[in-house]
Amino acid sequence: MPTPIFHSVVLAGERPGGSPLARRFDVSAGVMVPVAGKPCLERVLHALEGSHFVGGGIVCGPAADVISGDAKLRKLLRSPAHRWLEPAAGPAASAFAAMRKLDRYPCLLTSGDHALLTPAIVDDFCRQAQAQRRVHIVIGLVPYARVRTAWPQSQRTVLKFAEGGYCGANLFAILSPRGGRALTFWRQLENDRKHPLKIARYFGFGTLLRYAFGRLPLAEALHLLSEKAGCRIGHVLLDEPRAAVDVDSVADQRLAERILSTD
Repeated sequence: MPTPIFHSVVLAGERPGGSPLARRFDVSAGVMVPVAGKPCLERVLHALEGSHFVGGGIVCGPAADVISGDAKLRKLLRSPAHRWLEPAAGPAASAFAAMRKLDRYPCLLTSGDHALLTPAIVDDFCRQAQAQRRVHIVIGLVPYARVRTAWPQSQRTVLKFAEGGYCGANLFAILSPRGGRALTFWRQLENDRKHPLKIARYFGFGTLLRYAFGRLPLAEALHLLSEKAGCRIGHVLLDEPRAAVDVDSVADQRLAERILSTD
């Protein structure tokens, strides 16, 4: 068994205005939406604590006022392996604040609604990320073909590159302090997300058109992102389609429950 080398950051905050999904299920926060009888966040922490590669870390969110009114959430956050941190304004800012607080590398970054995460998925990602050379941050991707084969009716966000489509796995490995620059860049993109022209200027209209028509190779896209972020960004491919499913809609919650019912 490998000695745990990764510390983790779990993003568990809410968007401004709260979570419509949480209101739909009458729970205090989106990460507390139940999937097969357990809150999403409980499933995520169980996966991390069962991993051979991860040795504790930080849960960033939910906010203190949310926690104060939810006894189940307070009990969940008493986990000795993870300490709580007040979230910042937005996922990127929260990730940046948590990484500064943690100040340990390598670090695994994931989300608190990743209800289908398992120790095996975490170990596969960490093993592959650890093997990367001359890279500062690693992104987990799942080939869309595997997701489509597993659940043909599922609606997923697909990143379309020249080689084919990929779904994000909500798993990121920050391997060195320089990898933290990607979080700064992500925060800038998040601030400009309502200004498409500003986003376009980061990458160039020609590049965006090539991406829109599925002609941009993944390696070239990562190279461009690396240049803009000031650090080298790599990727790993995960074969397990469950890694591509997080729970941020009613349809996702139903899909996750259906998947777990077959175990």
